[in-house]
Amino acid sequence: MSLKGKTLFISGGSRGIGLAIALRAARDGANVTIAAKTVEPHPKLPGTIYTAAEEIEKAGGKALPVLCDIREEEQVTAAVAATVEKFGGIDVCVNNASAIQLTGTLETDMKRYDLMHHINTRGTFLVSKMCIPHLKLAENPHILNLAPPLDMKAKWFKNHVAYTMAKFGMSMCTLGMSAEFARDGIAVNSLWPLTAIDTSAVRNLLGGETVASMSRSPDIMADAAYAIFNRPSREATGNFYIDEEVLRAEGVTDFSHYAPGAKGPLAGDFFVPDEVFARTDTKVGSLF
Repeated sequence: MSLKGKTLFISGGSRGIGLAIALRAARDGANVTIAAKTVEPHPKLPGTIYTAAEEIEKAGGKALPVLCDIREEEQVTAAVAATVEKFGGIDVCVNNASAIQLTGTLETDMKRYDLMHHINTRGTFLVSKMCIPHLKLAENPHILNLAPPLDMKAKWFKNHVAYTMAKFGMSMCTLGMSAEFARDGIAVNSLWPLTAIDTSAVRNLLGGETVASMSRSPDIMADAAYAIFNRPSREATGNFYIDEEVLRAEGVTDFSHYAPGAKGPLAGDFFVPDEVFARTDTKVGSLF
């Protein structure tokens, strides 16, 4: 398996899972566009598009940092065009950018509602739409949405219906586009973690150090994404993958290095169906 010479377009990849996916591809010698908004250091969030690009180059890849708000069609169009001009095409599109607010209906102001839907659902649709003409020309094209399985149970909606609707909108892009572009050989899949992942969202919004200590590193998502990108696109599409299950299918049995500091059960992530937890040997607590 190798992504050498392949080109990845990653939305929101200046930190966290998106950056981890970029660095895993870079170690093969891949080209990576980081299309994100952060150009100046944020007081609470690590990394910018430029620091991400430096890390990608150091890892062995080629990087293109592009200021891009995926809510703006003109900026997405320009970022995709710049990618094709620099690298000659696009092989993989990763819809990683996302916004979150876990509030009930009465506590969710419409500005935040719009932000989540514009970035999560509309942004995924727009970035995919702009990349698809170039993916049609690729040898083994993939779209990967960092979005959950469509587990339509009320428990996933009742406490944060606005966020769930926005996140499931990304999942519906997977469901629809995988069928729409099957004849073109474009794989469209979702990837979601079994456990919480130690990212800025966890540390700032979902419990801080306590939850972070019960989380896995973003590397597990990066390794799972890497395995998916190397699968034949015509044979592996329309799936709602769970990171651990992807890696188990690749022969991985020891996951301890993804959470070296954990002293007990890990925190199970949102939206993971009960049947997935039932078939894993990993000790997972239902924190969320």
